[in-house]
Amino acid sequence: MTDHADKPLRRGWTTGACATAAARAAFVALHGVASPDPIEIALPGDRRVSFALAKFAQGDGFAQAGVIKDAGDDPDVTHGALILARASRNPAGAGVTFRAGEGVGTITRPGLPLPVGEPAINPVPRAMIRDNILEAARALGVPPDAEVEISIPGGEEMARHTLNGRLGIVGGLSVLGTTGIVVPYSCAAWIDSIHRGVDVARACGLDHIAGTTGSTSEGSVRALHALPEEAMVEMGDFAGGLLKYLHKNPVPRVTIGGGFAKLTKLAQGRLDLHSSRSSVDMAALEQMAREVGGHERLALRIGVANSALEALNLAREAGVDLPGLVARRAWTTAARALNNPAVELEIMVFDRGGALLARDGFREARV
Repeated sequence: MTDHADKPLRRGWTTGACATAAARAAFVALHGVASPDPIEIALPGDRRVSFALAKFAQGDGFAQAGVIKDAGDDPDVTHGALILARASRNPAGAGVTFRAGEGVGTITRPGLPLPVGEPAINPVPRAMIRDNILEAARALGVPPDAEVEISIPGGEEMARHTLNGRLGIVGGLSVLGTTGIVVPYSCAAWIDSIHRGVDVARACGLDHIAGTTGSTSEGSVRALHALPEEAMVEMGDFAGGLLKYLHKNPVPRVTIGGGFAKLTKLAQGRLDLHSSRSSVDMAALEQMAREVGGHERLALRIGVANSALEALNLAREAGVDLPGLVARRAWTTAARALNNPAVELEIMVFDRGGALLARDGFREARV
């Protein structure tokens, strides 16, 4: 795989930008004007960009246009997806209204930026579509009244690879984007989903949520605490994204659960736990082994171990509670990032099979 640092990564376009281009093209055609191809739109910040149309259809009282999403070099699940917008006339003065077509989700839980029952077309993409339709309407001398239905064929299946189901967005994808531009590997969509997960839990009145690094730790934490699905936030590698959001949006009790390797990184002060952006400091783990009573030979073997898993196995064979110190230090790192005495924080460390290795219990998240 090519190192990202070898060459500049190509930026792409958000689903919201693609939907805006399709909607503008469809609105223009709805009023009997041949839609330009490519179609130019205004993005937030006054930037103007053009999109080629991949599909166009017109019939009695409607027009539809489609754009293929290009996410640049970002590993976006919707890269290459067809984003369709169908425009039909609204009553005079009704403005622009939205419908969810095939592959676009519907909101079923409170706490998200839109009410329950609304199409999962986020506020900024809605504003982009409205602004562009208003601009086109002024140029055409027609009222800016239209019902816009956004569809993403295959979107329901794509959504299975996102956090939409956890957030209560059913039936498909969300139409996202705040700038119209995808910055490769910014992971903005994942971090936004983490924040929305906290929002949903708060709106549901939950007093205990859990952020976990993966499905194994999630299943174990959920079973140990008997938590509902709405309480589970899949933070993945983005511990900092969750903890910093909880600083300003607190929940009374927070559990952070994960595997030994991921939480060792947290214990060593890292808030981004991804393997390409941080690694376990084996020399520091060697010193930690000494601190919990490991003999010198064990500590040295841990220092040259090939992985955190090997280090864990060496410590377990020697009867040394390395996971306990990892849990305590992970708690300190997490509490420093969370920094809110209104929150009680707990850390749980699991092995690969989901067995609990160590637990640092609930107490006020301040250091």
